[in-house]
Amino acid sequence: MKKNGFKSLVMMLALSVFAVGCGGQPAPKEGAAPKAPSLGGASTPDSIIIATGGTSGTYYPLGGGMAQIFSEKAGINASAQSTGASVENMRLIKDGQVELAFTQGDIADYASKGEIMFKESGAIPNLQAIASLYNETVQIIVAKDSPIQTVEDLKGKRVSVGAPGSGTEANAQQILEAHGLKFEDLGKADRLAFGESSSFIQDGTLDAAFVTAGTPTAAVNELAATKGVRVIGMDDVHIKQIVEKYPYYAEQVIPAGTYPGFEQEMKTVAVKAQLVVRAELDEETVYSLTKSLFENLDQLKSVHAKAEQIKLETTLEGVSLELHPGAKRFFEEMGLKK
Repeated sequence: MKKNGFKSLVMMLALSVFAVGCGGQPAPKEGAAPKAPSLGGASTPDSIIIATGGTSGTYYPLGGGMAQIFSEKAGINASAQSTGASVENMRLIKDGQVELAFTQGDIADYASKGEIMFKESGAIPNLQAIASLYNETVQIIVAKDSPIQTVEDLKGKRVSVGAPGSGTEANAQQILEAHGLKFEDLGKADRLAFGESSSFIQDGTLDAAFVTAGTPTAAVNELAATKGVRVIGMDDVHIKQIVEKYPYYAEQVIPAGTYPGFEQEMKTVAVKAQLVVRAELDEETVYSLTKSLFENLDQLKSVHAKAEQIKLETTLEGVSLELHPGAKRFFEEMGLKK
């Protein structure tokens, strides 16, 4: 009898190990609440990762500054991660690999709707907004001595429309469309990074380039300091048309003196750099993150000059995503509504 009892015990233990090894969890005790699923619903993380951009860009240092604020002021262990920026960041949110991310407002809109570069992979349902941060200006740059004076003058010219699948490429398509042009109307549409665009304009093998970035932009500064640069502006009619059709755009004035030799202000449009969040994060965590950020902007300004443009009163401008309940709660306490 003892031998048979021992065999039964061994079999029961083996079955238990098999069940756990197959990915199951031990059954809850009778009367106990079932464990919340790992996907969907609110979750409180032990630490958070903020997806930023390249180490030489603006997102990365700002993300590092935010991580320090979140760790010190909100008591939430945070770190900034260098990434390929907006488009990649949306996919990292989707896959649950990061909790917060920087992105252009238009890219966030495409991701939430499954449009443009997200058409094939589909909409990202777990994406919500925390805040708009600062303007990323759409700049159409040409050499200072270029005969190009208007967007319409780009017809038949060799133009860089941004890296493949980038937000800049989508911006270029939409702005050309508003002026009655398509990529096919250009002499050649090159898909180049900002640094390459600047170099090719400098050596004369490129006529113009679309650059969507915070101003002053390093690549444009380099061109301004060597060959000289102009930014092609847009008139009020076309700006209004673009803003009405695409609500994530806003009118932007590039001030005189932004670049060396840039002698007069120029009107264009901009999209907002935004901070977005994985929707699964619980309300209290996101409330604490949002509150600590806006109560410590002076600390962030010491990290990067772009933080000067982050203001509570404009933080909901250009936000097309649903606000996370935690962020919404903080802004409503501050008297702001989306």
